[in-house]
Amino acid sequence: GSCTMAEVGDQGRKSSEESTDDSEEEESEEEPKLKYERLTNGVTEILQKDAASCMTVHDKFLALGTHFGKVFLLDIQGNVTQKYEISPVKINQISLDDGGEHVGICSEDGKVQVFGLYTREGFHENFDCPIKVVALHPQFGRSNSKQFVTGGSKLLLYERNWLNRWKTVTLHEGEGTITHIKWRANLIAWANNVGVKIYDISTKQRITNVLRDNVSLRPDMYPCSLCWKDNTTLIIGWGSSVKICAVKERDPTEMRDLPSRYVEIVSAFDTEFYISGLAPLADQLVILYFVKEIADQPQEEEFRARPRLDIIQTLPEAYEEISSDALTVRQFQENECRDYRLEHAEGESLFYIISPKDIVVAKERDQDDHIDWLLDKKKYEEALMAAEISYKNIKRHEVQKIGIAYINHLVEKGQYETAARKCQKVLGKNMDLWENEVYRFKTIGQLKAISQYLPRGDLRLRPAIYEMILHEFLKSDFEGFATLIREWPGELYNNMTIVQAVNDHLKKDSNNRTLLTTLAELYTYDQRYDKALEIYLRLRHKDVYQLIHKHNLFSSIEDKIVLLMDFDKEKAVDMLLDNEDKISTERVVEELKNRPELLHVYLHKLFKRDHHKGQKYHERQISLYAEFDRPNLLPFLRDSTHCPLEKALEICQQRNFVEEMVFLLSRMGNSRRALQMIMEELCDVDKAIEFAKEQDDAELWEDLISYSIDKPPFITGLLNNIGTHVDPILLIHRIKEGMEIPNLRDSLVKILQDYNLQILLREGCKKILVADSLSLLKKMQRTQMRGVRVDEENICESCHAPVLPSDTAKLFSVVVFHCRHMFHKECLPSSGTIPAVQFCNICSAKRRGPGSGILEMKK
Repeated sequence: GSCTMAEVGDQGRKSSEESTDDSEEEESEEEPKLKYERLTNGVTEILQKDAASCMTVHDKFLALGTHFGKVFLLDIQGNVTQKYEISPVKINQISLDDGGEHVGICSEDGKVQVFGLYTREGFHENFDCPIKVVALHPQFGRSNSKQFVTGGSKLLLYERNWLNRWKTVTLHEGEGTITHIKWRANLIAWANNVGVKIYDISTKQRITNVLRDNVSLRPDMYPCSLCWKDNTTLIIGWGSSVKICAVKERDPTEMRDLPSRYVEIVSAFDTEFYISGLAPLADQLVILYFVKEIADQPQEEEFRARPRLDIIQTLPEAYEEISSDALTVRQFQENECRDYRLEHAEGESLFYIISPKDIVVAKERDQDDHIDWLLDKKKYEEALMAAEISYKNIKRHEVQKIGIAYINHLVEKGQYETAARKCQKVLGKNMDLWENEVYRFKTIGQLKAISQYLPRGDLRLRPAIYEMILHEFLKSDFEGFATLIREWPGELYNNMTIVQAVNDHLKKDSNNRTLLTTLAELYTYDQRYDKALEIYLRLRHKDVYQLIHKHNLFSSIEDKIVLLMDFDKEKAVDMLLDNEDKISTERVVEELKNRPELLHVYLHKLFKRDHHKGQKYHERQISLYAEFDRPNLLPFLRDSTHCPLEKALEICQQRNFVEEMVFLLSRMGNSRRALQMIMEELCDVDKAIEFAKEQDDAELWEDLISYSIDKPPFITGLLNNIGTHVDPILLIHRIKEGMEIPNLRDSLVKILQDYNLQILLREGCKKILVADSLSLLKKMQRTQMRGVRVDEENICESCHAPVLPSDTAKLFSVVVFHCRHMFHKECLPSSGTIPAVQFCNICSAKRRGPGSGILEMKK
């Protein structure tokens, strides 16, 4: 038999017409939880001649008992490390303590042996009835725990006393043969034909009795299975029923004569098949089933099928199946329910399925197994993720190999784009792999797919590879070619080779914009800017200005200024003006002399930037403005101090530009002629008045009035606007009798109103002045009437001694002025003239005006 014994059990059970392709597909989607291998090496040899009757598992080794009375110690791989000849008949049970240093063995002929594997000191006894089970105290190695129990017709407890003798206590008898014992911590659980009981060795009390459910089954054919999940949880399987019992402490108040612990059944349910063994797996349960199936022949006789190993999740009254595997065990057709056993190693999740001629180990699947399964199901993406996440823990797989398998799979399915994208992640820095991949994509004609993912940083492939891809694009996809040239750094490939190739293509298609632009970019990279510039100008490409700036190509564009201006006047002019130091104004003017409209744009912008820079061209500019840009002519004449006025006047007269002529005449001092033009040519009284106001010349006003006096509309305009500059009476006197003037009344009323307003304003101002003067006078008087504080800190401004004498009882005189300066009377110069008035020396010296009045203090 091979090692892949596990098949998903459900398919094994389905009848043929039910098992359609769909359901099989769905079944196989679920990943198995366990993997199986046969225990080989020494075990194979033993089981060829002998048969396994029982086995006990320790973390470090296995102990196997056979039908011919031998006990073998094996390592985990199944190699024999020790062999004991115990008896000529079947070994019924082997028990090990937790340390794996002592072993208890019992056999069908009533022999019981308990000895140290390393010390050989021990206990040997023969009974007159078969001993089915033996169980050592888990801590048998300790001197105070030298206890073990045996089970035949009675349950006996052996204890070693202080004299080193073994004494026996009968714990139970009278309910038939004892078939199973499991000892965990202080609790011993055992099974006989009636049920399962638990004994608490610490309190020496029996706790409970769990009865057998299906009494119709022969207990010797369908034995009980016991296992402790932890120190207080016992799992019982019997026939097709499972019970999970929890040992709990009783509340002290309820004690009376009852044991201190009791058992609660936390889960009980029936299974589909007969139970041969149980083991815990975290919160779940592993069950070994003995399966009988009914044959399809008319006789309807039963036959024995392959045993099953299921993982279930227990619920209080039912269970959920998590996984199920049918096991192809050697000679399974001949085995009964009692021939199978399930043992498990506490430390790791290892489960041993023992049958007479075969021992199978089930392990929880690890990450490598998970990846195997994913690869098998062609779930490469998930396999790659799983491998990346746990790359430290996987032993058989390599991330890169999985990645390459994934890429191959994508290529087979024709998903070239995805495959190429994965290359980046999977191939990483391995340039040889990259190269192989590129050639593979070439052979399937998919170079384009991989092109955008090629390495282009510090690590890179040979230039030939990149060139090969560029040539491929050139054949069929100019846009793609252009994108690559833009994205790839120029040092990836040989520039000249590619330039040559592009030029060859341009021979066939000389105006292809995409190719020309790309060629310009290649030239730029190669620093052949003049060639690039030529192409850009020919294409009128927006990058041309950037190129000139970036690479300082001003010498190359001197003869291309007209081309540049034609393409984008504004940008070209700005660039030329920004770089006058590189391309002189003279050179530009020279280049543009045959294109006056372009020359005007250039000179106009130059003038806007600086009124003096292009002064020698101002004369030429007058005619350019007149020709191409009349609105800006007047502002130019106003702002320019360098243009010859006579020349300008001449040009304006030729074109009859009246406004400009008026401005020029007034600039040249000929205001009367200018005014005359406004009146005669423009007939605009408001402008004339505006002009007269600007010049502010009495003679001009006289001219204006003289000119207007026989034109009623002009008189109206004057009457409305003149009041503030000229006395309106002058104008009114000169109006002829009987002349009809439109809106005369309104104009006169307005003049009177203006006059009235002026009078009101004057009166208002007068009132304000008087009121202000009065309030200031009052304030001054109030201020001068105030007292002035004199104390020890004040000093005489003349002698700088304190004003007040230290002894205030003496007579003293102090003079205090309103300006707060103080003097001793004797320090002041006596004025000979008018004794009543005196001035403060300091203030009168400052302003040579009269000082303030005096306050005299005497005592």
